[in-house]
Amino acid sequence: MLTFRKIASVARPGGRRRWGPGRRARCGSSSRAGGPVPRGDRTWGLALADVNGESASPPTLIGSVQRALRLLEAVGAHADGAPAKQLAREAGLPLPTTYHLLRTLTHEGYLRRENGVFVFGEAADSIGQAGSLRRQRAHITEVLAVAGRKLDAAVYFAVYRAGEVEVVAVSDDPERPPVEEWVDFRTTAHAHAIGQCLLAQLDDASRKEHLARYPVQSITPFSVRSEDDLLHRLDAVRRQNVAYEYQEYALGTVCSAIPIQVGAAAATLAVSLPVDEAHRLRSVTNRLRRMAEKTLTTLAFSISI
Repeated sequence: MLTFRKIASVARPGGRRRWGPGRRARCGSSSRAGGPVPRGDRTWGLALADVNGESASPPTLIGSVQRALRLLEAVGAHADGAPAKQLAREAGLPLPTTYHLLRTLTHEGYLRRENGVFVFGEAADSIGQAGSLRRQRAHITEVLAVAGRKLDAAVYFAVYRAGEVEVVAVSDDPERPPVEEWVDFRTTAHAHAIGQCLLAQLDDASRKEHLARYPVQSITPFSVRSEDDLLHRLDAVRRQNVAYEYQEYALGTVCSAIPIQVGAAAATLAVSLPVDEAHRLRSVTNRLRRMAEKTLTTLAFSISI
C-alpha cells in the first residue's frame, strides 16, 4: 500500500529554510533568497513511501555482473565447453560484450580456453567445491546426530589434514553436549582421544614434526606427562585399534576414538561421556565400531577429504 505524506520545511540559520521533497515553485515566483515562495510556514509536497516508511524504488542492480553470471550459466550448460559465438547466443549478449566478459573471466581464473572453447577454471571450480563440502558436512552432522541418539553419547568425526587436527563435525544434542573446546584441539592432540588416534595413524616423520610444533604438556592432572609417555600410549592405540582417554583433556569427561579409512587421510570417529558414566565407555565404543563398519563409513564418510 502506498501513502502520501506532507513534508515540513526545515529552518536554516538566518531564517532560510531547507525544503523537503515537493512541488517546485512556479516559474517567476521567488522569495528574497531566490527560492520558492513558502505557503504559510510550510511547503506541501508529495513524498512517495510505503506503509513501513521504506522507499518503493527497485533495488540497484549491476548490469555487467548480471551479464557475467548469464555467461557463466551458459558455460556451465556444456560439459565439454562452448565457443564464444555460441555462448553469446545462449546468454543473449552482443558478441563484443561477450568477448570482453570472456577475457575478464579468463583473466580472473573463472574460465579457461581450451581448443577454441571456454570451460570453467579453477576459481569457478573452487566455488562449487565449497558448496559441495558444506553439503557433505551437513550430511555428516545429520548422521552423527542419529548415531549420538542411538549411543546416548556425543559423537565426533575428525581428520588430520595439512599437519593439523580438524574436527569436521560433531553431534549437537543438548541432552548429550560435546566437550567444550577450552584449549585448542589442534595444539593438544596428545591430550585427547581424537588426537591420539590420529597421531597413531601418522608415519614417524609426520608425527615427529607435529610434536615439534606442539610439544607435550599436561593440561589436566591426568594428561600424559612427556613425549615418551605419549609414544608408548600411541603404540598401544595401534595395537588395540582404539584410543581411550579419561579426563586427560577435560575434567569430568571420558572419551574414546577409533580409526577409520577416508581415502588416504588419517581419520577417526569418537565419543565422549560424563565421567560418572565411564563404565559405559567400552561398550559404547564397541557399538560405535560396529556402526562404522556397517553404516557410517559407507554412507557419510566415503568422501574426498
